[in-house]
Amino acid sequence: MPRWSQLGLHVIAKPTGPLCNLRCDYCFYLEKESLYGSQEKWRMSDTTLEAYVRQYIEAQPEGVGEIDFAFQGGEPTLLGVDFFRCVIELQQKYVPAGVRVHNSLQTNGILLDDSWCRFLREHSFLVGISLDGPADLHDKFRRDKQGRGTHARVVESIRRMQRHNVEFNALSCINRHNGDHAKRVYRHLCDLGITFMQFIPIVERLDVDATTSSTCAEELVSDRSVLPSQFGRFLIELFDQWVYNDVGRVFVRDFDQALAGVVGAGSSLCVYCEQCGRATAIEHNGDLFSCDHFVDDEHKLGNIHDTSIRELANSSRQEQFARDKQERLPSRCRECDYLALCNGACPKDRFVSSGDNEPPVNYLCEGFLAFFAHIKPTMKLMADELRARRPAAGVMRRLRAERQAQQRERSNGEAPLRRNSPCPCGSGRKFKACCMRR
Repeated sequence: MPRWSQLGLHVIAKPTGPLCNLRCDYCFYLEKESLYGSQEKWRMSDTTLEAYVRQYIEAQPEGVGEIDFAFQGGEPTLLGVDFFRCVIELQQKYVPAGVRVHNSLQTNGILLDDSWCRFLREHSFLVGISLDGPADLHDKFRRDKQGRGTHARVVESIRRMQRHNVEFNALSCINRHNGDHAKRVYRHLCDLGITFMQFIPIVERLDVDATTSSTCAEELVSDRSVLPSQFGRFLIELFDQWVYNDVGRVFVRDFDQALAGVVGAGSSLCVYCEQCGRATAIEHNGDLFSCDHFVDDEHKLGNIHDTSIRELANSSRQEQFARDKQERLPSRCRECDYLALCNGACPKDRFVSSGDNEPPVNYLCEGFLAFFAHIKPTMKLMADELRARRPAAGVMRRLRAERQAQQRERSNGEAPLRRNSPCPCGSGRKFKACCMRR
């Protein structure tokens, strides 16, 4: 097994810092303005950009064949296309022969016009676009500075990317408002032609000392935060929609990661890994932090103009940050049947008391437990398909057949199943447009 410092290194770039053209209510990054003061110029300079690109490439472990550059914010498109043309030029200047570079951009989509889309397509950028569901769910918290909803503009940008053949996926934030509408959120994304999805739980911790308080978990977070049980139900409803209809056609990050855990491949996502620490974040001025979710004075590793990314990212301080995820697990996590799938999840959400002299447990634990218990039997079937060198999508026919048999038993001789009847598999479609075709 490679040493920690020999694992792949990822540095998420925040070239505009927290600067954004929207004012989403739950954005955790807007508050980062306080780190640098009101007079800060929120733009990565040419000097810092070149140092970042060069040092990030140089910091990769020996033998790495691909390097992923990810640009987030704030809103990175505020920098304009020319900034990213410079990124491409610098990558071409410094990347060694035989090493491939991939670029991704996380955006709210508001500024994606035709010129942007042509550039993104030309240079094979993967775009992550933020969309929280249909308009009434999305616009609740995702508004511009004038308080106007943004759903229509986001959908317009999605259609524009599709016309230009830009590769993109959707990032949906799950909060108290849309957390009871998994089916609507999922079907909306599918209806837009989106086939790669990730769902991020909104957890806004209040300034409460959870380690000494007996306060219930719900009272430790804002009223926008998704509830633990609510998030579990969301994932379960989402999974049931996906597993009966879309395996192999739609890819959901959390389901892919769970399947990897079941087959023993381990997670590639830091949230579910045993240790983290290989996904750092760089600010617009060259400050490097332990993680995108720990951009604060305590977790500032240094500045790349003073110390190289390689040295900062591989420091003993950062390695301890990585080990803390595993070493600070409470006993209830260590004894959990789903430890291999969860590993305590993200440390930023570990703030609920788990007992005397015990480290805190993840706020979302209740939801994760329900979700993993629900998917366990089906994930085993999917793992069996993969071990037999068959596509995991084969599980859909088996599940549908079982559900139809159960429906027939319950109907007990009632009206026969007709072409326009609701499909007994529970997809919500007509029988003729669903299982009748199989």
